[in-house]
Amino acid sequence: MIAKPFEHLEGIGPLAERYEVFLLDQFGVLHDGTSAYPGAVEALSALKRAGKTIVLVSNSGRRAKPNEYRLLKLGFEAGSWDHFVTSGEVAWQSFHEMAASGSLRPNTRCLLISRDDDRSAIEDLPLALTRDGNDAELVLISASEGDRYDLDYYRRLLGPAAARQVPCFCTNPDKIMLTAVGPRFGAGRLADLYESLGGSVTRIGKPDRRIFDTALALAGNPDRGTVVCVGDSVEHDIAGGLGAGVATALVLSGILAGTPDLVGLFDSLDAYPDYTTDLFRFC
Repeated sequence: MIAKPFEHLEGIGPLAERYEVFLLDQFGVLHDGTSAYPGAVEALSALKRAGKTIVLVSNSGRRAKPNEYRLLKLGFEAGSWDHFVTSGEVAWQSFHEMAASGSLRPNTRCLLISRDDDRSAIEDLPLALTRDGNDAELVLISASEGDRYDLDYYRRLLGPAAARQVPCFCTNPDKIMLTAVGPRFGAGRLADLYESLGGSVTRIGKPDRRIFDTALALAGNPDRGTVVCVGDSVEHDIAGGLGAGVATALVLSGILAGTPDLVGLFDSLDAYPDYTTDLFRFC
């Protein structure tokens, strides 16, 4: 891709004048996992009042409902978005279809890697949980607890399954996550680790086209020229939005906060946003 100049905006007001459909990331754009960013609650509500179609698209290994509940707890207004698509929800639907077709055997032993013992990723699926990589028949990486454990912990946990070539699915391809103690390695980094240990991984989530196709279908399959994808990751949001054929805006409040050489990052990933903005705020 040929490098192109991007427009730096003070806020998202100009985007509201140019686009009708917003595909919005949550972590690093709306909140940091603990608190909403300054102006984000008001900006999301302002977009909805302006009649925009808003689809939240997140590389969260959890299903949509737990994510929506968290937004409400953080102070976001109910009804300020139209749809919520997570990689965990897309994966759950895929597993559900596999179970219905018989390609996912009942009581398949699953090693689930999640946060805070969250099990929403496998809720109502015919899986039997195991905590032993030697026993697992399927590995599901939905989240990381990189703020609690180091990579050696995960290496010991995942190594036996990877050595036996147990199929692995990663439903959160983000390699960096925001935590209360700062950025830590995300589930995507654990997927990389699994591959380095000899296993193979199917990744579900941005920048893969399927999650964007799901989001755009929920938005009514609009003309791509009316859509903008807003996120804080060049690798996932910007590259994914470009692959889906929509405009992109990079918010600098998340994992890229303080990055000294943005253009170098764009060059390295061959992904260039149309816009950048420091915060997701309406001005």
